[in-house]
Amino acid sequence: MLLLLDFSSEEPIYLQIRDQLVLGIAGGRLATGEKLPTIRALANETGVNVMTVNKAYQMLKHEGYISADRHGGTVVAGNMPEVPSAKILEDLKLRAALLKLSGYSREKWLELCGQAYNELNDAEGSGHIADN
Repeated sequence: MLLLLDFSSEEPIYLQIRDQLVLGIAGGRLATGEKLPTIRALANETGVNVMTVNKAYQMLKHEGYISADRHGGTVVAGNMPEVPSAKILEDLKLRAALLKLSGYSREKWLELCGQAYNELNDAEGSGHIADN
């Protein structure tokens, strides 16, 4: 698994890891039941601190995207959250507000949402996760 992290970004690395894994799951590049690297292995592969990867995995676990046990390791969860969390809805609202302030119409916003949704099914769509 290859994660492309931007160490010069203002976005924290743990959020970059979390977001790229969510994109991989939504885009079908990470399948239900697929085993993820251990925290230590992913930290070594990406060159980040173990605690950074642990924080990303804890967020994903709390949000219901992954599950972990001592014997089976960490895997993509089979039961994804059905209802968007309040945080996701607030993030969506903020993105809509930013585009509205930039002059985007409701129709253009919906068109952009549709394009983003369609790109999830394109293995090259996000350009963030690829198999080694």
